Amino acid sequence: MRDVLRDLNRPLGRLYSSEGRPSIPPEQLLSALLLQVFYGIRSERQLMEQLNYNLLYRWFVGLAPDDPVWDPTTFTKNRARLEHGEVFAKFMAKLLNHREVKPLLSSEHFSVDGTLIEAWASHKSFRPKDGSGDDDDGANFHGEKRKNDTHASVTDPDSRLYRKAQGKEAKLCYMGHVTMENRNGLAVDGRVTHATGTAERRASEDMLRAKAKASGRRITVGEDKAYDTADHVAKLRAQNVTPHVAQYNSGNPNGRQSAIDGRTTRHDGYGMSQSCRAMAECIFGWGKQHGTMRKTKHRGPARVAADFLLNLIAYNLVRIPRLIAA
Repeated sequence: MRDVLRDLNRPLGRLYSSEGRPSIPPEQLLSALLLQVFYGIRSERQLMEQLNYNLLYRWFVGLAPDDPVWDPTTFTKNRARLEHGEVFAKFMAKLLNHREVKPLLSSEHFSVDGTLIEAWASHKSFRPKDGSGDDDDGANFHGEKRKNDTHASVTDPDSRLYRKAQGKEAKLCYMGHVTMENRNGLAVDGRVTHATGTAERRASEDMLRAKAKASGRRITVGEDKAYDTADHVAKLRAQNVTPHVAQYNSGNPNGRQSAIDGRTTRHDGYGMSQSCRAMAECIFGWGKQHGTMRKTKHRGPARVAADFLLNLIAYNLVRIPRLIAA
């Protein structure tokens, strides 16, 4: 991690103004943000409070025992500079290209999956766009038919009301997507989109297009049955990607047929991809149990995406030392 921070020191320095209040050193800022994810600290204000008395946290960030801790508003302002400069994406790229990490990665076999990230907005904030439901501040919405076409959250307008499956409750949320390499289960790319029925497939196509181009050869991807549609499978094949997608059950009541047939499933690699893709759930499980992925504290897709990518970086940093030691 320290090697990556040293490599990023020069580009990070350009993000800070030479005027105004002193800026937080970028190495310390990134270390503090990762610390927040490692221990699931709820807010930046709480992080500053714990840095005041926790010597282990101070050592990790690079603060001496008698150094003053930053003001929470200054910390938030400096974090915004990192988000605008796409520093988290650059950090991820530098980390994955590190001389000790690169041999751990597969350049040909990947898995893609998505998860819901609960938005920082309540059901009461989901009101009609025409303003007709403002009499009771949205408190009485029972029995009301609510859709994303006619309603929007006044707290976070970019969040969407979405149901993960039949019988599940609908929540205001975003959708996070991860590309995982299959050799050791490390996250190599991540996106956040609006929660829609097609978001998983569109994000998969975007991420895999870049991976196939970087690899320079045909790659494979393992995905669950939610990705089993004819248009998605055709687009992946056109991008030089072999889709090892789980087959949708052909005996379902709505008559939906799988776009994957025996020409794909007869190969041993199909079964291996289906076995490996389950490791993507470990990334989401760690981020929601230990990190800050379960319910975001940010509003807007840009800030939520930055926090999601920070969780992926933290997961990789937890896994990489164990893989190197093994």
